[in-house]
Amino acid sequence: MKRVIALKPAGKWNAASACDRVVLDAGDRRRRRIAMTGENGTEFLLDFAKPVALRDGDGLLLDDGGIVRVVGAPEPLIEIAAADASALARLAWHLGNRHTEVQVVGTKLRIRRDHVLEEMLRGLGAALTPLQAPFDPEGGAHDAPAHGHAHGHAQHHEHGHG
Repeated sequence: MKRVIALKPAGKWNAASACDRVVLDAGDRRRRRIAMTGENGTEFLLDFAKPVALRDGDGLLLDDGGIVRVVGAPEPLIEIAAADASALARLAWHLGNRHTEVQVVGTKLRIRRDHVLEEMLRGLGAALTPLQAPFDPEGGAHDAPAHGHAHGHAQHHEHGHG
């Protein structure tokens, strides 16, 4: 079975050169070790020392030189807008206080659909827009950067990934 030897961050490799792709939701893109099969039948093993947060557009470099593109599966999300930066920061604080995964997209926030959180956000003055899109939440305070540099499964560093 082919093995992933490095992670190529989105935008840092030629996506047109991908030999295959895997479509994964946000939960399935936080991995340390898993056997996968791409849409074109490429079977491979992802095996990092620590969990890695894969992002939409990342490339998984295989030991045979092929690259499998990571595609974020569309998920039911809510996009959150506020009147100004101060109001948006307040909304972000309330979401963080509830340990909610949040994606920052420009001047808006995205979270997974949750009717309780949506009601709270409306009550705080947020403008909410439902959408289907890949979800790439921010890493937590204890997460190391997922894309500082690529390295294979055999390389171990103190700072780790994910």
